[in-house]
Amino acid sequence: MGRATDAILVYGYDLGGSDSGWNIRCLREYGQLPPLDWYDEDDEDDFATAAHKRLLRVLGGFTEAWTPDARKNGYWERRREAEKQVGVKVETYCSSSVPAYALAAHSTTVHRGDIEYIDAQDLLQRPPAHDWDSRLAAALDALGLAPVHKRPRWFLVSYGDL
Repeated sequence: MGRATDAILVYGYDLGGSDSGWNIRCLREYGQLPPLDWYDEDDEDDFATAAHKRLLRVLGGFTEAWTPDARKNGYWERRREAEKQVGVKVETYCSSSVPAYALAAHSTTVHRGDIEYIDAQDLLQRPPAHDWDSRLAAALDALGLAPVHKRPRWFLVSYGDL
């Protein structure tokens, strides 16, 4: 067995993680996240899942619970529409056993052995119609997080698991 490693190019904020250190302001005494009404480290949801649910609820207006009849009643279509409304996502990087997170308005994942051609000029000249910065600001507000970085930026991370 080998190690599967992906490269992820992100536009947004590097939030860090509990093992690598959070890149969030107002951390508690030992570097833990500040109290968040939507996330409890002892719950079954990881940070990315809890953040995704919060963003869907607050920014996408999606409050439905999944049921066994979800496929029949249009649940997934409504959820996808809410995700489009949110316009950002939480990317997990590093590994599943030692996760770190990025709040991304745009991300491109390249899996091991694949190639993705990227024109740096295209990245720098994205049309303002994307409105990425304001979507990221709304997401940070909904999550109650203040990153240590003053503005969103492009960065490259990796994700690998055994």
